[in-house]
This record gives sequence, C-alpha cells and structure tokens, in this order.
Amino acid sequence: MTRRARSPAPAEGGAADGAVETALQPIHRRAGAAIRRNRMERSLTLTELAAASGMSIAMLSRIENGQSAASLEVLERLTAALGIGLAALFEAIEDTSGAAQLVKASDQMEVVRTGTRHGHVYKLLAYQKGPRKAFEPFLIEMDQESDAHPRFQHPGTELIYMLSGRMEYRFGDRLFLLEPGDSFTFAGAVVHGPERLLDPPIRFLSIIVYGE
Repeated sequence: MTRRARSPAPAEGGAADGAVETALQPIHRRAGAAIRRNRMERSLTLTELAAASGMSIAMLSRIENGQSAASLEVLERLTAALGIGLAALFEAIEDTSGAAQLVKASDQMEVVRTGTRHGHVYKLLAYQKGPRKAFEPFLIEMDQESDAHPRFQHPGTELIYMLSGRMEYRFGDRLFLLEPGDSFTFAGAVVHGPERLLDPPIRFLSIIVYGE
C-alpha cells in the first residue's frame, strides 16, 4: 500500500501531531501501585498488611491509591511485611512510563488500498514506525455501490466496529449483516471484505492486531 498525507505541523506545546510522547507517573503513585500489586499477589487484605506494617488501614489505602507519599521508613516497613526488599520495590517502579500518540483529524493519512478507486476511503488513525507493527487502526468510508468490492487477506486478527450504514460482509464462504453498533472480529488469514452495501454511505472502524 502507499500513503498520501501532508507533513504534520507542530502542535501547540511543541510536539508534532502523530509524534509518540511518553509520560511518567509521579514516583509516589508508582510506589503505591507496586505495593498494592504485591499485596494482591500475596492475597493479603488491606487490614492484614496494615496490621503487619504497623499503620492504619486508611493511611495504607491512601498510599496504595497514590493520594499520600510514603516515607522511606514507611516503605521499608511495608516491604518487610510483604517479604520483599526495598531494592525489589524500586526495581518494580523504575520503568512504568507509557507512550501516547495524538493524531489530529487534519493529519490522519489516507491510505491507498484495494477498493480505493471504487469510492472507498481508508484513513490510518495511528502511525507506528519500525519494521514490525503491533496493530493498525483505520477509519473506512464507502460512499457508493460498486460491482467490484475489495477482498483482503492478511496476518493477525481484525475487529470491525460499525459506525453508520449497513452492509453484508463476507468472511470465507459466509455472509454477515453489519449494522451500526455491531462489532465483528475475525481471523485476517481468511479471505474477507464487503459483499454488498445495503445502506451507504458506510463508515466503520477497522483495527488489525498482528501476532508475535
């Protein structure tokens, strides 16, 4: 497939639309989440861990929920009660950053795929760089009937979520009626594609998740 799109302009705040940004939670929130995770892995209740560490249930709850920051002394008592060391706790909270990507509507790339010449528009909603992709999300619009409908076959699993219109969708030797609000999940390796547009224009989300 080929893509056509203008280069994304920097968004307010300096980041370009479509750029992947990372965010890191405050350390007291990460510590609280790690304590809660360790407590639940050991099947301990709030009451049991609070008693073992010599603190109130209310204070432990606030620490776990990131509402209060625990001192090193308190963390040491909690990790001792959990049977782990401070080093293990800090290792657990060291790398909990996450990635986010905002693609403004004006910067969503149109993708040329089978069916484009029949009035079908494919917009790629997220861009992933690198040799392998974890997933690809598309917004697909079909605005006219055609005698020829595209057929697809690809690795991974695909999810279709219908936004508007109605269509019959082929999956192998079977046909499925897809209407607004319907979701349809299937193996991409089986030949699939729209069979008949019953109520155009058609709009749906298509998310392809690739395996390992």
